[in-house]
Amino acid sequence: MSVKEFKRMLRERVWNLLVEKDLADFPKPPHGRVPNFKGSDLACEKVLELNEFKKASVVKINPDAPQRRCRELVLELGKVLIMPTPRIKNGFLLLDPRRIPKNAYKEASTIKGAYRWGTSVKPWNLPKIDLVIIGSVVVNLEGIRLGKGEGFAEIEWGILSELGKVNEETPVVTTVHDLQVINEEIPQEIHDVPVDIIVTPTRIIRTFRKRPKPRGMYWELLSAEKFHSIPILQELKQRYSK
Repeated sequence: MSVKEFKRMLRERVWNLLVEKDLADFPKPPHGRVPNFKGSDLACEKVLELNEFKKASVVKINPDAPQRRCRELVLELGKVLIMPTPRIKNGFLLLDPRRIPKNAYKEASTIKGAYRWGTSVKPWNLPKIDLVIIGSVVVNLEGIRLGKGEGFAEIEWGILSELGKVNEETPVVTTVHDLQVINEEIPQEIHDVPVDIIVTPTRIIRTFRKRPKPRGMYWELLSAEKFHSIPILQELKQRYSK
């Protein structure tokens, strides 16, 4: 079995388990997504206990449903939120809570609301990021995670790492259901972004990460289709190619 087939099997197993245990939340079914799960808001609220979160001024969070409450909490606590647009199609949005009415924070934490209240910012003009919160389909105790399999989280990290906005010292947190945490091997490819901390509705798990975080873009691993479907990649390569 190839690495990609094994990863696909793990994802399917977790998606099926969330359905079987009636733990998947809207949107359903969870298959093909970073799954929303019952208790996702509790997991986000547990992130507030982390010193890494308390110290952070700029937080990047993916646009998926299970991390919506995390995005709202970042704004409520006066932190700047960086949100990639879905599939990175329109690059990155910056949401400054000082420029958003407090009664609009919940709306601003949604994809539609982020477009309304956020500002589109080229990645090279973004501030340095203090903390990354990321969604996962499955994650193990070594911090190796699988997303939905399209590689956008890895491309986002690659872009920001290439520009010095994140690095090996930037803490990466994932919020998941307890059933998404497994105690078994997951093959890690060179571009995969590992996590330092797993937060579930009931636990905070600090991983024993063995591999470093990726450094920069792995252009040679990027398909032509992906490259041409994400305009900011074309801009980045043109701007910084030597």
